[in-house]
Amino acid sequence: MSVPCSTKVEALMSKPKAKAESLGPAFNRLWSASLASNLADGLFKTSALLLAATLTKDPVVISILAAVVMLPWLLFAIPIGGIVDRIDRRLLLATANAVRFLMAAFLAVTVALDIVTIPILYFVAFVIGAAEVLYDTTAQSMIPQILKTKHLERGNARLEIGAVTVGEFVGTPLSGILFTAAIALPFVLGSAGILVAAVLVLMIPGNFKKAIATDENNVPTEPTKFWADIRFGIKYLYEDKTLLKLVILTASVGMFSAATSSTVVLFLTEELSVEPIWFGFVFIVPAVGAILGSITAPKVSTRFGRTTVMAYSMIAFCLAAVATGFSPNVLVFALVGLLMSITVTWWNVLLMSTYHQIIPNELFGRIHGTRRTLVWGLMPIGSLLGGFIAQFGLRMPYFIAGGVALLIAFVGFRFTVGLKRLIEA
Repeated sequence: MSVPCSTKVEALMSKPKAKAESLGPAFNRLWSASLASNLADGLFKTSALLLAATLTKDPVVISILAAVVMLPWLLFAIPIGGIVDRIDRRLLLATANAVRFLMAAFLAVTVALDIVTIPILYFVAFVIGAAEVLYDTTAQSMIPQILKTKHLERGNARLEIGAVTVGEFVGTPLSGILFTAAIALPFVLGSAGILVAAVLVLMIPGNFKKAIATDENNVPTEPTKFWADIRFGIKYLYEDKTLLKLVILTASVGMFSAATSSTVVLFLTEELSVEPIWFGFVFIVPAVGAILGSITAPKVSTRFGRTTVMAYSMIAFCLAAVATGFSPNVLVFALVGLLMSITVTWWNVLLMSTYHQIIPNELFGRIHGTRRTLVWGLMPIGSLLGGFIAQFGLRMPYFIAGGVALLIAFVGFRFTVGLKRLIEA
């Protein structure tokens, strides 16, 4: 709904434009730690795919690697959600980064000694994936504690910009260069970045030792047993039908999206003839799109409405996924990726702000873990599906899986727009 011109004039005349309020030292320290962590993620993610491609050309084997990374979300997201609500969240972030550091360093050693194998790569990817479940769930649970409600979209957008800038725009292309120079280099630098992040999170000011509380309706928000936490998260999501539908919609699109991306390394190297040294640079354009998406997400949300932007961005993302299969060269691939990255970033930023607004903070870890289990837990299935489809052609996952995702996005369009009533309430 547009604001009358007279109202705008009166608002401008009543008070001068204020300087943007600081997000606070706690958020700034978390953001700094995330930058170091995201750089390591960008280096590891791309280099691991390139390493796998040097060990095998089998699309199923490659897709298993993508599935292994996501599998911990299915196995650990719910129990970790209970842990996050009971233990010092700052310590959990440091622990997650410490584990990731050890695994990245171990992989660097095996690569340097030329003893790395596909099973070793699977093992490292699984453990790092488990640590990422802990890190992501904990970090997202801290956001409502350190940011005011009015700053959620701005804070999430800033985190997203940082993640894309250092992870995709810097880490990804740098990994290709380092990988070409010496295969172990990106893993060595990545492990150093994770170690820095582990130190930084311990320096976040504030009290994060306990988030569980008893609500005003006498709901047992502080179960006496760990497994009660898990049951509580599942029960809460099941009973909140709107939240459940939103999670199912996101999980369904995410599963088929994973099918389109699980064999991207083979699509680029085999179908589009991209050399390893240039592999990382392919993603610079989509990374720019993600930055643009992060910057503009709060603005388009204000202009057109959060849920309307979410609904259209999902459809646009799925359309672009299908279009990727028609890419005749790497330039078209990158440009389509630009659209994909803008729209999926809009969705991610606005979706997370919605979750932060409608889920009580003292319950966030448990609910976040449960919904992550559904969303990220289906991605390993999607990755494996993409590998099997790719046996019939490396373009087929984009056509088939992308087409199914597009159909789901159209079906969920009306529901997503209708979430406006819940947010306003």
